[in-house]
Amino acid sequence: MNKTPLPNLNTLEKKWYVIDAADQRLGRLASEIAMILRGKNKPTYTPHLDTGDFVIVINAQKVVVTGKKSEQKLYRRDSGRPGGMKVETFNKLQARLPERIIEHAVKGMLPKNTLGRQLFTKLKVYAGGSHPHQAQSPSNLVLNTIPGGEN
Repeated sequence: MNKTPLPNLNTLEKKWYVIDAADQRLGRLASEIAMILRGKNKPTYTPHLDTGDFVIVINAQKVVVTGKKSEQKLYRRDSGRPGGMKVETFNKLQARLPERIIEHAVKGMLPKNTLGRQLFTKLKVYAGGSHPHQAQSPSNLVLNTIPGGEN
């Protein structure tokens, strides 16, 4: 009987990638990041194992959305107390915490279990153009997405 070979996680090489989010569309960017975090771009992909790579996203404040989403898209958070629901538009959240927009989009595309939480820790998002991960010697990754915010 043939058995499916599993990748050895101890010898599996984890790469680091830098993605520039400037003028990238939010959803297309997030789906590409989620694919890399899961490892779906590798031949060693296994659904129940962490075979993905690390992703560093820079220029998070320059990510764009199309149409009227900048005024209409809402981000909600709840403190758990009565009346503790806070609602914020895309524009306000981008001015306050631009990293959270990309983190929220990518987290929604990962599995909702222990593996998804483990994969999410490999995502590093920064609002500006610099990051503190030079020691890992990350390589720049150019995505196939079409830049711009036109309709």
